Amino acid sequence: MSWRLLVVLLLAGAGAGCQTVQTTQSGAVGVDRTQTMTLSAAEVNRAAEQAYQQTMQQAAKKGTLNRDPGQVKRVRGIARQLIAATGAFRNDAPKWHWEVNVITSNELNAWCMPGGKIAVYTGLMERLRLSDDELAAVMGHEIAHALREHGRERASQQATQGAVLGVGAALLGIGEFGTSLAGIVADVTIGLPYSREFEREADRIGVELAARAGHDPRAAVSLWQKMAQVSGGGPPQFLSTHPAPQNRIQDLQGYAARVMPLYESARGRAKR
Repeated sequence: MSWRLLVVLLLAGAGAGCQTVQTTQSGAVGVDRTQTMTLSAAEVNRAAEQAYQQTMQQAAKKGTLNRDPGQVKRVRGIARQLIAATGAFRNDAPKWHWEVNVITSNELNAWCMPGGKIAVYTGLMERLRLSDDELAAVMGHEIAHALREHGRERASQQATQGAVLGVGAALLGIGEFGTSLAGIVADVTIGLPYSREFEREADRIGVELAARAGHDPRAAVSLWQKMAQVSGGGPPQFLSTHPAPQNRIQDLQGYAARVMPLYESARGRAKR
């Protein structure tokens, strides 16, 4: 069989395996776009687990993993509040095998891999002097990417466009294919900026998660303004450069106002 015919057959198989899915409930912010996936959630989550453990092991070897107990306690406490709120968007999410760790680095960065694997960098908290509400805005945004399975969606797009994963599975064998997929999941989660559409969805779901968790959703605006200032007018890599700054601020202001009743309700319950 020629390699050209092999690629054609693999592409046809990928197309046949496409699924149109609705990963989340629309929530108060109304995110209801349907998504097309060629990779299963199970295989992407397994790859994310592998990639996450490798990243944490590397940080541990460098002595940069969870160095400050106070910072770790703070980040994990906010994460627990946000994770408890994820059920508003998908019933299975609160039961994911969540992991939350802090990496000592001057980099302005945070991310959440598929399946709930979170890392927050100390540079983000220290350089921007984030309040708890602003930190919740960052983490809510990143968790939203995982809820919407943007990593799986992007990896599926790469698989369909180039048949890279199909060729890897056919020619390299399952073990090497799994390793390759782990690298791709890490790349699409950590290395590459998300698209404008993905960022917009994460912004909107993020403010609702924060509000439901009892954090002021308006902090997303001050957070973004801080990051824009430090980054010379644009956001750091993990928040992408796609949305125009003023448009993003206006969008965040509008959706933060929309979910204020959820925030006030959560605050009221906390005071009882």
